[in-house]
Amino acid sequence: MSWRDRLPAVEGRLVRDEPLAPYTWLRVGGPAEVLFLPKDEADLARFLAALDPGVPVIPLGVGSNTLVRDGGVEGVVIRLGRAFAGATPRGGARIEAGAATLDAQLSKAAADAGIAGLEFYTGVPGTIGGALVMNAGCYGAETKDVLVEAYALTRKGERVSFSNAEMGFTYRRSAAAAEQPLIFLGGLFEGRPDDPAAIHARMAEITARREASQPIREKTGGSTFKNPPGHSAWKLVDDAGWRGKLFGGAMFSPQHANFLINTGEATAADLEGLVEAVRSDVLSKFGVELNWEVKRVGKPGPVTPN
Repeated sequence: MSWRDRLPAVEGRLVRDEPLAPYTWLRVGGPAEVLFLPKDEADLARFLAALDPGVPVIPLGVGSNTLVRDGGVEGVVIRLGRAFAGATPRGGARIEAGAATLDAQLSKAAADAGIAGLEFYTGVPGTIGGALVMNAGCYGAETKDVLVEAYALTRKGERVSFSNAEMGFTYRRSAAAAEQPLIFLGGLFEGRPDDPAAIHARMAEITARREASQPIREKTGGSTFKNPPGHSAWKLVDDAGWRGKLFGGAMFSPQHANFLINTGEATAADLEGLVEAVRSDVLSKFGVELNWEVKRVGKPGPVTPN
């Protein structure tokens, strides 16, 4: 009898062999052995506590920064829904947001409440859960600049909290998230008081800047590479000649050379193969190593030849 035949009872939904491509912005990848859509935090905590400890557990937000490989994902993929979303002012210049809250929704709720400092989230694709894991940010601001406290469940279903310092934030990384399997539930954020109209105006500027410079209406996963120290990833990709160059059904956007694009027929293998080819070429030509910012999960498939 396999572990899939001994799954704990839940109040939410358990779906076997669920294709994950529709759940990600890149629209590629194989199925999850099991997809769990918990009803609420209590449902999720009970499930984690009762699940065989040897079964891998992988959280998935809106899939804006995730490449699911063609072979699918072993174990349980957990997708948080409406019960884990929403942003609520908590007095002063503080606001609390659930892990499934879109980053842009948090910035809007903060602006409506007259809380400045979270405007940058309007330019970050994804959810607050992902922002906590990778210290998401843009245009000179990051999650570490505004987070007070984060909340999560451990693999055993125990609720834990982390102060900003305990999160161990560095560039596009949280040490706390890297050290143990965590399912983030949300966080408490703090900005500064300001006029809501002025905050919304700054958000509009960020939105216009993003629309002018990024392929936001394409099948993409946001920034593909982290910026190496002293370099811009997009410029290295561009200088190496990969902007707009097809690799199977994949390419780096002609509009922004750090954005990986599924032109419509790409496989996960195309996308991953392109990124690895670019990494190798940039290292060979410029002596600079590019590191993935997009998270890869699952079992790989064959790479389509260029």
